[in-house]
Amino acid sequence: MVNVDVEYCGTCNFSLQCQLLRQFLVDAAPGVQVSCHQGRRGAFEVTIDDQLVHSKLASLAFPQHQSVLAQVQRAERGEPLQPVQQAPIKDCSIM
Repeated sequence: MVNVDVEYCGTCNFSLQCQLLRQFLVDAAPGVQVSCHQGRRGAFEVTIDDQLVHSKLASLAFPQHQSVLAQVQRAERGEPLQPVQQAPIKDCSIM
């Protein structure tokens, strides 16, 4: 069984993004165990079997769900994991 852990920022209200990712992964890979927990401000950190595959703190972007699924499938096959692709940042303006 593959374990996915997502640390999200509660202050930023990233709980919904975590639940959406969780549902996507459970629907696509029924054997996966996904846990979401509130953590550091600005965080959306995704680890698969204790290996960090995405850091919003480092990239400022959310992960692409399909890319996370691809890494879950690699973990299921016992293959080395790679960083996931980032989702495009939309509706963001810097002032």
